[in-house]
Amino acid sequence: MCGIVGYVGNDEKAVEIILDGLSKLEYRGYDSAGIAVVENGEIFLEKKSGKLENLVNSLKEKDVFSNVGIGHTRWATHGNPTDRNAHPHCSNDGKVAVVHNGIIENYSVLKDELIKKGYIFNSDTDTEVVSQLFSELYTGDLIETMFKVKERIRGSYALGIIHKDYPNKIICARKESPLIIGIGENKKFIASDVPAILKYTRDVIFLDNGEVALIEEDKVTVLDKNKNIVNKEITKIEWDMDQATKNGYPHFMLKEIEEQPQMIEKTLSAYIDVEGHINFGKAFDNIDFNKFNEIHIIACGTAYHAGLQGEFFFKKINGLRTNVDIASEFRYNDPFLDEKSLVIFLSQSGETLDTLMALKLAKSKGATTIAITNVLGSTISREADVVIYTLAGVEISVASTKAYTTQVVTMYLISLYLAYRNKKITEEELQKYLDDVYKLPENVGNILLQKEKISNIAKNIYKKDRGFYLGRGIDDKTAKEGSLKMKEISYIHTEAFPAGELKHGPIALIEEGTMVVVVSTQDSMVEKVASNIKEVRARGAYVISVTKETHKEVIDVSDEVIIVNNNGMLLTPVLSVVPLQLLAYYTAVHKGLDVDKPRNLAKSVTVE
Repeated sequence: MCGIVGYVGNDEKAVEIILDGLSKLEYRGYDSAGIAVVENGEIFLEKKSGKLENLVNSLKEKDVFSNVGIGHTRWATHGNPTDRNAHPHCSNDGKVAVVHNGIIENYSVLKDELIKKGYIFNSDTDTEVVSQLFSELYTGDLIETMFKVKERIRGSYALGIIHKDYPNKIICARKESPLIIGIGENKKFIASDVPAILKYTRDVIFLDNGEVALIEEDKVTVLDKNKNIVNKEITKIEWDMDQATKNGYPHFMLKEIEEQPQMIEKTLSAYIDVEGHINFGKAFDNIDFNKFNEIHIIACGTAYHAGLQGEFFFKKINGLRTNVDIASEFRYNDPFLDEKSLVIFLSQSGETLDTLMALKLAKSKGATTIAITNVLGSTISREADVVIYTLAGVEISVASTKAYTTQVVTMYLISLYLAYRNKKITEEELQKYLDDVYKLPENVGNILLQKEKISNIAKNIYKKDRGFYLGRGIDDKTAKEGSLKMKEISYIHTEAFPAGELKHGPIALIEEGTMVVVVSTQDSMVEKVASNIKEVRARGAYVISVTKETHKEVIDVSDEVIIVNNNGMLLTPVLSVVPLQLLAYYTAVHKGLDVDKPRNLAKSVTVE
């Protein structure tokens, strides 16, 4: 949720390096920011509410030089986004500073206990408990103290801690919240995500749940939950830093929308071999797909909407019973899972805590689990039986776009692979399905040529305060994602539902000027969709339709039309999401909003 950066090295550039790293993590949290370093034997602390630039500006007047420090960009959970609630948090004696991602579930009990012992709390956060507890339990040994703290706290956490008595060390720990260690020559880093340190090193260690690490400039010591030293594998990050920069675009979101043709091609080239067959390497070699009698797809937010598209694929191509659940609800709905269940988990970050908890439940029931994620070495990718990467490249904008399309394409390929392997489709049918997916990059590119037209449509709606998104069949799934994008970045309240549901209540809300966005790509539904449009137009609605040029019935009754090419029944809806992304983007731009960092949202949701 929030961003963590830490540095220890043989120079005095901690402040510079930490601030630079935090700038790469603002998409993870941006309602306050702070930094703590050890300078001249004392902890120097500076933190400011608002965006990172407030912290940067406050430090310009102060000459602070240190070789060790921690920094944080916050997404508020406990306490309002104020200076006092910003991280890092210090102990009363000023010896300990802590940054933390996650939730300390028993913080209230611990806080009461510490107050009775005379500790004074200066914030409303759960995190401050960790700094005071570390001070209370301090033995003079950082590792020993960290394990004592871990015994007392419950919940999820990625912790980075410095102590004034150890000006060359950072102690850290993780449980359910991501934390990586960067390896450089005579310098080491910690971070909650790779972009923070990619400028300085490509060699990283992914900490596992329960592990504690002591970071020094010349070495890293990692211990498991039983206090045994662990020899961790160093992973080299291959993707380019350019993917984490705007490269001349006004916003990351627009850049990432326009990268979709390239990322789809990358996914296809990775998973379709030269002979025209789907090839996931050895990922599925040990799985008997014939034993499954049902598929569950589990995800949150945009990934959930991608899962709805996947459900359609598995039903249509494989004839398999498929259910899609929101991860935060899945565990509490008494799901029927056993060894005959295949459960697919979608998560852009691979760290979504609700999805991770659902994955652990599925494994405990004996189900086979597949993770579809975009982040190498993420927790979900390591916990699942099989991981398939979406190859979307780093996605910085909080509102997901290219991660969504690559998730959908990846599930399309998995559904084809499963059907062909189980002899549900012939070689000829497989190639016909693949012919459709080969067309996607060019057809997405053609939609991008309509940017100016879509921007002009957005000028007609950016002052509206509510609207509806309609579709039928698989188009309803696309409408849901379009509605979410509009809510996320333009703050216009929109609802999405099947167009046939209009007469069962929602049509009561249609009045003169109400915005209605319609998705119509299914030939079998075009006449019914046109009738639904007439119903809302008769009550004064302003209708924007995303449809094919052959759907004259829809075109003739719409106020605005955005045409997408025919890409087959299953994949034309993938095209139709692109103009919805652009419509949301330009609406937010015309409103003068911060597109990449919408209020109250963060890129990676690592709390329940």
